[in-house]
Amino acid sequence: MSIRFGVVVFPGSNCDHDAYHAAAHVMDAESRFVWHKETHLDNFDVLILPGGFSYGDYLRSGAIARFSPVMQSVIDFANKGGHVIGICNGFQILVECGLLPGVLLKNQNLRFICKNIHIRCENYDTPFSNAIPKDQVLTLPIAHGEGNYYTDSDTLKSLEDNNQIVFRYCNKNGNVNEESNPNGSLANIAGICNTNRNILGMMPHPERVVEPELGSTDGKFIFDSIIRAIEAV
Repeated sequence: MSIRFGVVVFPGSNCDHDAYHAAAHVMDAESRFVWHKETHLDNFDVLILPGGFSYGDYLRSGAIARFSPVMQSVIDFANKGGHVIGICNGFQILVECGLLPGVLLKNQNLRFICKNIHIRCENYDTPFSNAIPKDQVLTLPIAHGEGNYYTDSDTLKSLEDNNQIVFRYCNKNGNVNEESNPNGSLANIAGICNTNRNILGMMPHPERVVEPELGSTDGKFIFDSIIRAIEAV
């Protein structure tokens, strides 16, 4: 079975080629770029909203990209059960368009952060995490100025009750604490999914660590999970 990835490209995207390389060259999946003015997305199994600075991050990160012509088609694709993963700026776009709850605020220290961090998986029963070895701490890079996840207390309780928190920031031993939280995110949240489990938003960049030459292959677990989930259908 050939898995088809679409990598959506907005003006200002800068991780689109990394995402494409991970899907097409590392995972050997059929892949192509999707320009933000396209509106026909029926031929894909997975859509990636990549990192970057869509529309220069004017107003708020992801706020303008939410109105790109392609986004209504992304929403329709997701609502029909299509798999969507938003990485960094892609996560910001997903919350702006309402596919995921919450907001991404400026980092607590008000500075852009670019470094490797650790995350642990909180829910292995999703199409984006099923291939992650149990209890393995993943090392992934972050690069963002607005990655501070926040939502109201009722929504946080709903996320926890429905096991929608997929990743939390932790230390190298898997302990979740304030010191391991790079941006001040509520409850150390690094990634969440929707109730139907077909949409994931995460701030760390799995596409940047899929080959040994990059210092880690931990990001490949996310891509392995996606392909495993789709092949099982």
